[in-house]
Amino acid sequence: MAYPVPTLDHVVINVRDRIDDAAATFARLGFTLTPRGFHTLGSMNHLAMFGTDYLELIAAPTGNTSRPEILGSPEGLNGIVFGTEDADATHAAMTRSGVAVFPPDDFSRPVALADGGGGDATFRTVRLQPGTVPSGRIYFCQHLTRNLVWRDEWRHHANGVTGGERAVIAATDPTVFADLFARMFGADAVRPIERGRSLTVGTSRVDILTPAALRDAYGAAVPDARGRDTYMAALELRTRSLDAAWTAVQSAGARREAGRIIVPAVAAFGATLVFRG
Repeated sequence: MAYPVPTLDHVVINVRDRIDDAAATFARLGFTLTPRGFHTLGSMNHLAMFGTDYLELIAAPTGNTSRPEILGSPEGLNGIVFGTEDADATHAAMTRSGVAVFPPDDFSRPVALADGGGGDATFRTVRLQPGTVPSGRIYFCQHLTRNLVWRDEWRHHANGVTGGERAVIAATDPTVFADLFARMFGADAVRPIERGRSLTVGTSRVDILTPAALRDAYGAAVPDARGRDTYMAALELRTRSLDAAWTAVQSAGARREAGRIIVPAVAAFGATLVFRG
């Protein structure tokens, strides 16, 4: 059986109905954010665009009922999105593998450019059905208008970030998420690591660690588990310069260590952020 090759499209931090506060927070962390976007699905976002992937801050208006997975979920990292060039083929591959997915969904958001141009950024997504993912959201995204998303003017950040390096999931039993990834991408795509499992995703990876291993990695900077035994916890980002990142990051509790800067989850909307040089 031919499996999709996992590539990272973007990661999602849920900010619920606090989009203004989130935009201000991530600007203080040195990110250049895209203008606010409004999806035809009823949600809204800001993006921090990198070389080939991006970070999305997702929100919904108070009282919104069209995106219950936003207002009905805690703040924090809650989405890992894989890339696809053919949503229909990905849907067929997931179905063959026994992964419960919805049919491809089409949506868009208007994009206004500084030169007065723009248009509708359009997407096709293949989402895993509720109950399939142990925690958070996993889906595939096909971009039909990449020229309206990956704009050079949005890919330069004061903190020097060029892309995602590692997303970390906390799980009392790492094999549950690992088994899902094995069904999605093949058993050889997942490998054991100390106290967990790892999925290689292009030039980055998704690691599933036990809660104890997560605490050992990040100390007091870890998110509040809120009683969950499985949750998306941390995002590590590559930067051109740790010095530039340290100068740009204006966050209470941020600390610099050998080879990295850690921003605690309480200062980044429930997601531990790590800048690596």
